[in-house]
Amino acid sequence: MGIDQMIIIASFISAAIALTQVVNFVFRRLEKKNRATHLRFSRGIFKAVILVLTVYALAQQFDVTKDMSTAILQSGSLVIAVATFAAQQALSNVISGFSLAFSKPYNVNDKIRVLQGNSVIAEGIVTDITLRHTIISQYNEESCIVPNSVMDSAVITNTNYTENIGNFMEITVGYDSDIEQAILLMKQICAGHELTLNTMENNVFVKGYSADGVILKTTVWTKNLDDSFHACSDIRLALVKQYLEHGIEIPYQTVTVTTKE
Repeated sequence: MGIDQMIIIASFISAAIALTQVVNFVFRRLEKKNRATHLRFSRGIFKAVILVLTVYALAQQFDVTKDMSTAILQSGSLVIAVATFAAQQALSNVISGFSLAFSKPYNVNDKIRVLQGNSVIAEGIVTDITLRHTIISQYNEESCIVPNSVMDSAVITNTNYTENIGNFMEITVGYDSDIEQAILLMKQICAGHELTLNTMENNVFVKGYSADGVILKTTVWTKNLDDSFHACSDIRLALVKQYLEHGIEIPYQTVTVTTKE
């Protein structure tokens, strides 16, 4: 390989790197103003186009590869057909990625729950969206990588589309306990927590009966999902303490073992 050929190759590679850096710079500026899904997806498309055009343009510069690249371009329909057959799943993910990018059911940093059938596939915060998959950081610190084709067909619950979050809270009290006092204490604890939107007007219902006692149920309202986790944890702890102090029984199962001498 001569020096001239090496210079041509270096020039094309440098141009591709420069264009990629420009694309990265432009999209980083746009993402600071708008974290929409389609921006990250579009950045990936631009970088892929730059790579393909660079390889083709470079191939046109040499006699050895010029005829080959021209033949490949002229028989593009055959190549596309073969590539489509060989990479059906990959293309499905890319096409689904286009659909997700422009319909925008979720964006980066959104808290989502992904359901397929009756199963929760992933639940957490969207950290990245690529041509092939979506990365979700789950609440146990694991990263779940879900193909875009799965995301496009799944049921997605996006808590960022909801102004306030309601979380059901249940507790069972014994039949001999003062049920009305148990209801009042539950209202006071929920309304008194700094992270809840509850007031004393929020209802506490008797959901039903069990073998252990009466089941009380209410809804804890917060501004977002993070507040809901903290508030519900604090309220559960406060309910146990307050019920014990006021002599309200929280029944639990016991096992009695008798032996014969």
